[in-house]
Amino acid sequence: QVHLVESGGGLVQAGGSLRLSCAASGSLFVINVMGWYRQAPGKQRELVATITRGGSTNYADSVKGRFTISRDNAKNTVYLQMNSLKPDDTAVYACFADMTSGRGYWGPGTQVTVSS
Repeated sequence: QVHLVESGGGLVQAGGSLRLSCAASGSLFVINVMGWYRQAPGKQRELVATITRGGSTNYADSVKGRFTISRDNAKNTVYLQMNSLKPDDTAVYACFADMTSGRGYWGPGTQVTVSS
């Protein structure tokens, strides 16, 4: 079993920044892809960003140029640096980890609220 816990969410004004972290624990080897989803009220779940174990990244068009995903493989932790935040970024952000075995795990999510 792999357990994921997010941290770093909160309330921020438009134009501000937040850094989300997600640490994995448990039966860890080997995490292949890690990333972040978000879901806002009344909207469908959106894949925000992913990063492979080798460092290859992908971003949703809505966050390109503003968000940066990174990971520390030794710490089994993935980060999401969010800059120039907009009210439309308000959502619950949840991290995930896909193992090389094909199994996937999710964290409980953390609330990000961006005020106008």
